[in-house]
Amino acid sequence: MQSLGRAIPLRRDPAPSRLTYRLQRLWLTPLFRVALRIGLPVFLVVLVAGIYLADSVRRENAAAMLGAMRNSVAERPMFMVKLLSITGASPELADAVRARLALRLPQSSLDLDLDAIRQAAERLDAVQTAVVRLGAGNVLELQITERTPAWVWRSDAGLMMLDATGHRIAGLAERNDRADLPLVAGEGAEEAIPEAAAILAAAPWGKRIRGLVRISDRRWDIVLDRDQRILLPAHDPVSAVQALATLDHAEDILSRDLSAVDMRNPDRPVLRLTPHALEALRTSQGIATPEPQQ
Repeated sequence: MQSLGRAIPLRRDPAPSRLTYRLQRLWLTPLFRVALRIGLPVFLVVLVAGIYLADSVRRENAAAMLGAMRNSVAERPMFMVKLLSITGASPELADAVRARLALRLPQSSLDLDLDAIRQAAERLDAVQTAVVRLGAGNVLELQITERTPAWVWRSDAGLMMLDATGHRIAGLAERNDRADLPLVAGEGAEEAIPEAAAILAAAPWGKRIRGLVRISDRRWDIVLDRDQRILLPAHDPVSAVQALATLDHAEDILSRDLSAVDMRNPDRPVLRLTPHALEALRTSQGIATPEPQQ
């Protein structure tokens, strides 16, 4: 009897192999996918570039090629700056700024360091602030805020104009050129301008004040017309000025024949007579004038 049985083929197990399973699990990891999609191409590019640039001749050729490409772009008309415009400055200061910058135009805007240009302009004493930008038509625009003269400072080096903070602006040939500005004198006077301003604000003698003199970089003297001086203390000179103003209003001291009023001790002002007034006082009191020594 013929056998009815046939060999039944074994079915393939649908479950993945262990290696396939691990690869699938690894592919589900976000970091692995990023590393494979981005990191591997980048690594290959860097590897190829490193091998290519390992040769010094190839590096020089690559650098020259990149430089030529950059220059071809930088020298296009759309990037060329042909004009420098300076606003907010006097003609003299504008000329000084141009000389300080010494820009060679036309020049590509890609080669201009705007921050360095601003710093160079602000190094001029007369420039308070500067703003640099590229304007329409590839014009380099420089907006200057000029310092305003507020004082004239007389030192051994000559006359110098200062702003309200004591910052130097420019030299001055003659005092009469800026007779409208108050005068300070003495070494270190420019460092104490805020105190000098407070003294002037407290002094009520107006046009009689010829200037302020800094003494030993410690204190101030107020110089009035008729060669009168007010000697102020090193500490709190404004209070001393106010005390003298009150005394002068009551006694009219400064209209007398005095050479100086010493307020270095505000509680005990000392009046110094002129030689003529001192001689007249001695005569009125019957005091003989001492003979000059031979």
